[in-house]
Amino acid sequence: MRKAIYITISAAVLASCGGNSGKSLEKVMASKDVEAIRAKHAEISSEKKALEVQLKSLDSAIALLDDTAKLPLVTTIEVHPKKFNHYLELQGDVMTKQNVLIYPEMSGTLNRVHVKEGQKVSKGQLLATIDDGGLSSQLAQLRTQAELSKTTFERQKRLWEQNIGSEIQYLQAKTNYEAQQSAVKQMESQVGKSSIRAPFTGIIDDVIKDEGTVVSPGPGSEVFRIVNLSNMYIEVEVPESHLPNVTPGKDVKIYFPVLGDSVSTKIRQTGNFINPSNRSFTAEIPVPSHDGKIKPNLTARVMINDYTSDNAILIPQNILSENANGEQYVFLVDADSIQNDPVAKKVVIKTGKTQGDYVEVLSGINEGDAIIDEGARSVKEGQKVNIKNI
Repeated sequence: MRKAIYITISAAVLASCGGNSGKSLEKVMASKDVEAIRAKHAEISSEKKALEVQLKSLDSAIALLDDTAKLPLVTTIEVHPKKFNHYLELQGDVMTKQNVLIYPEMSGTLNRVHVKEGQKVSKGQLLATIDDGGLSSQLAQLRTQAELSKTTFERQKRLWEQNIGSEIQYLQAKTNYEAQQSAVKQMESQVGKSSIRAPFTGIIDDVIKDEGTVVSPGPGSEVFRIVNLSNMYIEVEVPESHLPNVTPGKDVKIYFPVLGDSVSTKIRQTGNFINPSNRSFTAEIPVPSHDGKIKPNLTARVMINDYTSDNAILIPQNILSENANGEQYVFLVDADSIQNDPVAKKVVIKTGKTQGDYVEVLSGINEGDAIIDEGARSVKEGQKVNIKNI
């Protein structure tokens, strides 16, 4: 309505400036008579002031007669159920049970290191050798003696089976043979300690001692650090209130802020003990190696899917209000009035879990309801509204 009035007045002004008035203006300008030009300027200024007074009067009339000009402008959101996943967010660090320092089992000079840092090794692979101080020679002598005792025992056994010789000779040969076998095994065990081998399949993270270094068992004589990145996990402390919902098999998203990357996995196991100091239990979550980028002690944000609803009603948190009784409410457009004169209707709701900017509505709102979004803070119960089309 206001636009139509402005267009009409503008047309009238243009018409007044056209025709004879336009020619008169051109004649005045062409005359180069300063007094005539000033007189024409005063005439047009007077007409302008008269039009401004008329426009103000028209604005006042519009304000009194047009009810829609007073209505608050709002937007609405039509409610449709959708799948809702809620995540419990916790902090944790990547760990591995196969991250160990390897120590020598005997004293001696480190003769040779067979691997280098970053090298992948298999379980039982030779990593380094230590000078055995002559134990290998002693082992060779013991094996020779063991072979002799074996031959003696076998011959004495055949004689005894033919009832030749005494029983004591047979028993002495047998005992001597068994003693030599035991001595060989014991020496083999001692010589074996001169070889440092990988306790499990993994990666040599650090070669701590160089060839030629004298090493011995005990702290301070670490030779290697070996890490297995294929069996990493995160252990998080979960508040006991989430005990029914955080169980083995639950989906988990793990985000690594340093890498700017995330992986999906599941809870492997949960603890059977509630820590009395912080009222929490542990949850162990396996972590895929992810191309070797994920390392032990890397900080991670763990998001455990503790609740899922396939038909949840979600609304933005910023449109929620609360009354003096602590009840939460929203405004929606009354379905009976939405086609003609839309009216705001206050509805008390019950909310559930929150995720990001949205909250789940458990009751009070139904599918298809038009919730007031923008302008929700400026409307009142039963007030007419002007719905903005987006």
